[in-house]
Amino acid sequence: MNSPQHILFVFIDGLGIGPKDMAINPCCFSAHYFCHFLEEFFPKPVDPHGYVVGLDAGLDTPGLPQSATGQTALLTGVNAAKLLNRHLNGFPNHKLRDVIQQHSILKWFVERGYNAAFLNTFRPPFFDYDPHDIINFLSVTSVTNLVAGLPFFGLDDLRNEKSVYQDILGEALRDLNFDVPQFSPEKAGEIIGQEAQNYHFALFEYFQTDRAGHSQDMQRARQLLDILERFLVSVLQHTNLNNTLVLVTSDHGNIEDLSRKSHTRNPVMTLLFGAQAEYVATTIHSILDIYPGITSFFE
Repeated sequence: MNSPQHILFVFIDGLGIGPKDMAINPCCFSAHYFCHFLEEFFPKPVDPHGYVVGLDAGLDTPGLPQSATGQTALLTGVNAAKLLNRHLNGFPNHKLRDVIQQHSILKWFVERGYNAAFLNTFRPPFFDYDPHDIINFLSVTSVTNLVAGLPFFGLDDLRNEKSVYQDILGEALRDLNFDVPQFSPEKAGEIIGQEAQNYHFALFEYFQTDRAGHSQDMQRARQLLDILERFLVSVLQHTNLNNTLVLVTSDHGNIEDLSRKSHTRNPVMTLLFGAQAEYVATTIHSILDIYPGITSFFE
């Protein structure tokens, strides 16, 4: 199979590979994509044309992996935890923003003349500010997009089926009385899958999984994983897997162990489908390997 012409990076916050224990791991109830466990051997084939691997998110740093350092590592290839000598939760601090400024994966593609996009929809209040004025309150993904000079998608883009809100369905927007359609997981997956074909690199972020893990709510966790699974099925159905690599990964574990409110040190679940999926699955071992694994196809 040829090198991918398109890469779709689906980032799922707080999804690790946990034990096969129905009492604590909602992934045990997954119909297909998330039912992978520590007791298994990886890489493991997953239909269609895919593989699952577990990646080390520890970044050679003591303590539990956290969002700011883990996401920076994913989207820059730099060991952010080593840089800070600790894991950092929440939003990136100025040191991590400097790293993102230099190494943002979206910026990497833009500087080389490729088309790239962050496909999440942003709410109207976001556009009331210059993003540089609120940079202390921006996530790693948002800073990654900002330093690349790329536009942020708003409600009109969602209505025109060019972007999808972070909860996939758009329910959170409707709850705030925004006049937007509510998408099924299948419709949202269709939009993301088709839009990815318009870019060399496209990024979509989902973080409700991390919130569910912290809540330790099994019913909510199972509901969210079902939404995600239906979304991914549709993404793959509407993506040309002959020329596209779909990569689904995370920054740290959480939702796979509801016996604890905190993150875990479990390997993060990483799914790869389509062009060169097998090759990438056999060559990545840490979340630090994602960035070079992606960019190597376009050098």
